Amino acid sequence: MDWLMHIAVAVLVGFFVVTFVAQRTIVHDISMEPTLTEGDNVLVEKLGPRFGWLGRGDIIVFRFPGESKQLIKRLVAIEGDRVEVIDGKLYVNGELSLIGLPEEPETPQGDLPEYTDLTVPEGMVYILGDNRLSSLDSTDFGPIDKKWITGRAIFRFFPFSRFGCID
Repeated sequence: MDWLMHIAVAVLVGFFVVTFVAQRTIVHDISMEPTLTEGDNVLVEKLGPRFGWLGRGDIIVFRFPGESKQLIKRLVAIEGDRVEVIDGKLYVNGELSLIGLPEEPETPQGDLPEYTDLTVPEGMVYILGDNRLSSLDSTDFGPIDKKWITGRAIFRFFPFSRFGCID
């Protein structure tokens, strides 16, 4: 009977960890290449969104209400930030943003729609895929509600050839 108690405790601890602390997620598309590729298995920590520890540059996992599939994108602007796209380049608060891109200011950022003076509303964030040409993101549907964020991708554990922390 003692072994039954150990199994019950292990199941409860496992449930607690997966529900509140961390979970595994599989990348299902190419929108985050080259940072994350289709089939990558990543560890997603769930405490950041709960305690407001998210910032520009974090790779977040979120789910639209009513959808079962989770999406992975990069957080590029937080509430109150001013977002502009001029000549296909992203500017946050008036400064060129290379978050998730090669560190070369003249690198094309994809076919981003032109707009100016979008201020990210309170309780919202602005997200983009690193693969700007193949990403459905805030350039398509606008900022997303922070409540939709389920976690922050922090570690890739498969494939083993790309094992390690995620930038």
